[in-house]
Amino acid sequence: MTDYDLIDEAFIDSSPDVVWRELVAELGGARRWWVPTNTFEAGEVPPDRVGGEVHVTVHTKGVDKGGPKLRFKARTTAVEPNRRLVAEYVEGAFLGTSEFVLDSVDDGRRTKLSMHFKVAPQGWLKVLAKVADIGEQHSKGTQGAFANLNSLVGAR
Repeated sequence: MTDYDLIDEAFIDSSPDVVWRELVAELGGARRWWVPTNTFEAGEVPPDRVGGEVHVTVHTKGVDKGGPKLRFKARTTAVEPNRRLVAEYVEGAFLGTSEFVLDSVDDGRRTKLSMHFKVAPQGWLKVLAKVADIGEQHSKGTQGAFANLNSLVGAR
């Protein structure tokens, strides 16, 4: 079986509190910087609270472009505001965990944002993972999203 243990990082030219607000908003459904690859919809409890749920959709060809959609549900398991958000993927295309970590850099003027994605694909995705580099696609989408975030909030 193909499992993934990936860490993607980027430096965002803004303070951790600004990056945190944008991360929580995006996971709550803002669609400001992770589109076109991913969209998120929060459950009844917001993603920045333990027990919060987020329904994730990966749009393999981009939002509104057709193609397969990967859907899975994340449940928040740990939160340190402006610093760390951990979620467990509990059903759908992936089972496993993700962790976002925000580290203050340059006296708080910049943020090192990391996402640790440790998952196992499920269902038909498990078969596809034998012939397609899903990990590479995940990192490409995440790095693109982080670049979009930096363009959105950088140097504020």
